[in-house]
Amino acid sequence: MKKLSFLVIACLLALPAASADTKIGVVNTERVLRDAAPAVRAQKKIEKEFEKRDQEMQRLAKQLQTMQEALEKNAVTMSESEKRNKEREFSDLNRDFQRKQREFREDLNQRRNEELASILERANKAIKSIAEAEKFDVILQEAAYVAPRVDITDKVIKAMADGK
Repeated sequence: MKKLSFLVIACLLALPAASADTKIGVVNTERVLRDAAPAVRAQKKIEKEFEKRDQEMQRLAKQLQTMQEALEKNAVTMSESEKRNKEREFSDLNRDFQRKQREFREDLNQRRNEELASILERANKAIKSIAEAEKFDVILQEAAYVAPRVDITDKVIKAMADGK
């Protein structure tokens, strides 16, 4: 991504002086993905969708912690077979917790990526619409520095809110 940005900038700098009227815009994609109405709605939707599983994971983690504390506290008074059984039970629950936690993260990441793709598609449509309507020659996404006069992030966020 950085190499491409440098290439685009190098090409822009190489434009002849006659092209001084080149109109450039820059969009802060991170801000769009964080602040645009569809992004906020998607985040809330995902939180709601994964709320029950998150609570279940927290319950399992607390259960594991309680089990471990009880094992440590009562280990000296337990018989060897009782201790082995409790350790095995703890190990089984821990393995189950690790598996569920991994599945939870994978599912959450997959849903985030699905929503992200949809939001990026809407953002790109909004960017294209703004570019055509305002006759931009180039619109970049991300830059090391952006002068406020070329930053069109707010326009993109507004366009996405308006449903464009």
